Amino acid sequence: MSDPTERKSPRLRPLPNLIFASRWLQLPLYLGLIVAQAVYVVHFLVELLHLVEAAFGSTTALQALVSSIGYKTSAPVTALNETVIMLVVLALIDVVMISNLLIMVIVGGYETFVSRMNLEGHRDQPEWLSHVNASVLKVKLATAIIGISSIHLLKTFINADNYTDRVLIAQTAIHIAFLLSAMAIALTDRLMSSPSKEH
Repeated sequence: MSDPTERKSPRLRPLPNLIFASRWLQLPLYLGLIVAQAVYVVHFLVELLHLVEAAFGSTTALQALVSSIGYKTSAPVTALNETVIMLVVLALIDVVMISNLLIMVIVGGYETFVSRMNLEGHRDQPEWLSHVNASVLKVKLATAIIGISSIHLLKTFINADNYTDRVLIAQTAIHIAFLLSAMAIALTDRLMSSPSKEH
């Protein structure tokens, strides 16, 4: 016997049903982002392994690290120093933040644009997912991008000797542009949602 409280989905005409079903075309995109997430995990583990090996005196791992972070100096790097460690750690944090961004896009995007996940009551349901919509997702993605841009800018400033003034100014201007864009998105979202809250 069916539950009378259960809402039945209305039958759609063939064309609206086809258009509505087209949302599932996004599924391969989200699955592709999961693959990209796995690549980031492998990259993180490789960089972490190189850092540990370099800490124990491996010159091969040290050179791999120096090459990956783009660190250059007049004297050859023969051992880990504070600058190299800081740049590597920032690179690892960068990977984590991009990975968090991917999770927000995968989970939030799927929930918003494809299909409900029915995670209500699940102990591991993300707090932000309970009130996610397209506007909230845009604001969260914008703030995540600002965080990633901040890490990149900090890495550039620490390694400033290897960049021209033009690059430093350009990266700073780009970061400010991201910041202003995020503020504009948040303000627009607030203005659009204010009338609905008053009624």
